[in-house]
Amino acid sequence: MTRRVLVDADGCPVVDQAVSLAGQFGARCLILCDTSHHFKKPGAQTIVCSKGADSVDFALVNLVQRGDIVVTQDYGLAAMCLARGARPVSQDGMEYTAQNIDSLLLARHTAQKIRSAGGRLKGPKKRTPQQNQAFVQALASLLKEG
Repeated sequence: MTRRVLVDADGCPVVDQAVSLAGQFGARCLILCDTSHHFKKPGAQTIVCSKGADSVDFALVNLVQRGDIVVTQDYGLAAMCLARGARPVSQDGMEYTAQNIDSLLLARHTAQKIRSAGGRLKGPKKRTPQQNQAFVQALASLLKEG
């Protein structure tokens, strides 16, 4: 079975690196995005989903198979992919695991409660080259395992 890398591409700054690494390791790369973020990258298949809340996430979960690598920054999607036997990794190189997903989901829920109550939270910091390097190392390591 050919290894696959599925990329939740909406708002993902590492699409190019994911496609490149997948190709280097002989893995098939699928880019999933909605109609407002259309990607066309040589060496990857793009699947465009209708625009709407979580449409890309549901399409990805329906496609993912045991052993696939999923690139996403969405903790909820990562949890669903873990349940399907996939290996989700963040755009910063953190692999989501059974050991860390519960605390990440709790932090997300807490942040949502704060925002719903009118509170404000700081947004993400500007992306650094170190984050790109950590992602490349993590994805390469996952691809080598296959």
